[in-house]
Amino acid sequence: QVQLVESGGGSVQAGGSLRLSCAASGRTLSSYAMGWFRQVPGKEREFIADTRRIGNNAYYAEYADFVKGRFTISRDNAKNTVDLQMNRLKPEDTAVYYCAADQQSIRYRLPDYWGQGTQVTVSS
Repeated sequence: QVQLVESGGGSVQAGGSLRLSCAASGRTLSSYAMGWFRQVPGKEREFIADTRRIGNNAYYAEYADFVKGRFTISRDNAKNTVDLQMNRLKPEDTAVYYCAADQQSIRYRLPDYWGQGTQVTVSS
């Protein structure tokens, strides 16, 4: 069974940066799509970014439009982790951030695996 554990959330002022990390255990996820979602109370969980394998040691990253140019996703298959570097944070980025993984896609189907979430709060 795959387990995902997020870390790195916290509070920051607008314009600041945070780095989230997701550590996977139970299975090597180098062939899995991995990425991040976020959710605010009363709204649906929304896709932020993912990284998926497209060939031997080749990975492709996709981003939601509202984070392009500000957030960067990266993965370390040796450590079984996926990180999200968040720069130029805005108050509207305040949410609970979730790590997700799936053998096929996390963007176009409901991921099989989720982390427990980590709170990010951006103050103005």
